[in-house]
Amino acid sequence: MPFHNQQILPAPRKTKDLEKLMTSDFSYIVLLETHISQLQSIFELANAHGKKILLHADLIGGLKNDEYAAEYLCQMIRPAGLISTRGAVISTAKKNGLIAIQRLFLLDTHALEKSYVLLERTKPDYIEVLPGVMPHIIREVFERTGIPIFAGGLIRTVADVENATAAGASAVTTSRSELWTHFASTNK
Repeated sequence: MPFHNQQILPAPRKTKDLEKLMTSDFSYIVLLETHISQLQSIFELANAHGKKILLHADLIGGLKNDEYAAEYLCQMIRPAGLISTRGAVISTAKKNGLIAIQRLFLLDTHALEKSYVLLERTKPDYIEVLPGVMPHIIREVFERTGIPIFAGGLIRTVADVENATAAGASAVTTSRSELWTHFASTNK
């Protein structure tokens, strides 16, 4: 089932792309890299346009990615959700009623098995599997955990998106604006 009727979660890397998304049909946007000094203005812009930001807590320049920083983000910035590789950040997001998205880099079998242990402890609302071009792993992680999956990383084509969602991903995170354009009409 798509995440809030979005098959794609756009993840802009440039300010101009973020600004363009403010007038798009996408309700949820992933904010990957930013600086702490830009957070307030970005969130004011998003709120003015009715957009919900899923904030990657590990990629904020000038802010450590620990539970104290997560607490600050939850209470002062109030994104719709936090994305992180760190269990303490996921736990803090959940305690504060935000969507908690555990990001996993699945490099090999050992990383996958360690991830299952982490997921059992953190129990995130969603898992972001990277790279997202491994449909059989997306299916396995979802079947083993029962936690909805986002696929991200190395998603380059419409077929990559379709393969990930066919394998059970609720949505695909991507920085490719051509994929945002292609899938924008599916969000209505």
